[in-house]
Amino acid sequence: MQSLNLGRKLDLDTWKNFEKMLSHSAVHHLVTIAELLEEHGYARVSDVSRRLEITRGSASITLKRLKERGLVTEDKRRFLGLSESGQQIAHSVQMKKKIMMTLFKDFLGVDATQADQDTCKIEHLISAETADRTARLLRFIESAPPVVKDFIEALEQFEKLSQESHSLHLVDAQIEKKDEPHA
Repeated sequence: MQSLNLGRKLDLDTWKNFEKMLSHSAVHHLVTIAELLEEHGYARVSDVSRRLEITRGSASITLKRLKERGLVTEDKRRFLGLSESGQQIAHSVQMKKKIMMTLFKDFLGVDATQADQDTCKIEHLISAETADRTARLLRFIESAPPVVKDFIEALEQFEKLSQESHSLHLVDAQIEKKDEPHA
C-alpha cells in the first residue's frame, strides 16, 4: 500500500483539465433539470431558479451557456430537457452524490447536514474510477463478511478510545490553563 503524500502538488495538466470542466453551478443546473423531469415530467427556467434559490435571470444566463454547449435543450413551449451528454453528466453526479453520502453519513458517521455539504463540494470533481472503487468498497462492507465485522468493531473501539483520549487532553489543557499565573 502506498503512503499518503498529501503535500504533493498537482501537475499543471491536471489543473488545465479541471478548468475545462463545468462549473459547480452549471452542474447543479443539469442535476436540477434531471430531478425536475423525474419528479414532474417537465422543467422550466422558473422551476430551476426556484429549486436553486437564484433569480430567473441568473438561471437563464447559466442555462444559455449549457444550451450553447449542447447539454440542455429547450422546445417551442420553453420546456427544458437534457441532451444525452447532459443526462450522462447529471446521472454521473447523482450517482457520485449517493455514493459519497453513503460513505460519509452511513459508514464514517458524519452528521447528515455536514455530509451533504461535503458531498456537494466534491460530487462532480471526483473521477468515475474513484467513485466506482468507493462504491465497490461500500458494497463489500455492506456484505458484512466476518473480516468486515471485525474491522468495524475495531474501528468503533479505536474511535471510542480516541474520543476518550481527546477528552482527557481537553481536561488536562483546562487544568493547565487554570494553573497559569495571571499577568
